[in-house]
Amino acid sequence: MGTDPATGWRNTGGPDDTQAGREDAPDEKPTVLKSDSRQTNWRRANLSKYRAHLAVQRALMSGQLQKQPCEVCGVRVVDAHHDRYDQPLDVRWLCRTHHVKLHFYGEDMFPIGGMSSKQD
Repeated sequence: MGTDPATGWRNTGGPDDTQAGREDAPDEKPTVLKSDSRQTNWRRANLSKYRAHLAVQRALMSGQLQKQPCEVCGVRVVDAHHDRYDQPLDVRWLCRTHHVKLHFYGEDMFPIGGMSSKQD
C-alpha cells in the first residue's frame, strides 16, 4: 500500500490498484473521475481549481502549509481561498462566512494584501 501521488489518497492495495490490474488500460483516468456525480462533473469542468485544492490538502497534510486565522475576523476555523489557481499554495485564509461573502460580493469585499500563508 502507498499513496497515489496524483491525488494524495491512500491506495487500498486491491488488484485494481496495481499496474498489473490495469494492463489493458494503463492511461485510464482514476476511478474517482468515472462517476457522473455533480461533484465529479465540477472537478472535470474546473480541473485547475480541483488541482489547486488537492495541492493545498497535500501541503496541509505534509506540514508544508499551515492554516492561519481568518484574515478578516481572526476565527480559527477557516477555508483556503485562491486568488490565482496557477499559484496553488498562495492562499488566503478566510472563515466560511467571509469566504462566502468574498465569492458573493466579489474580490473588492476583502482586497488582496492580507496575510500570506505560503511557508518560506
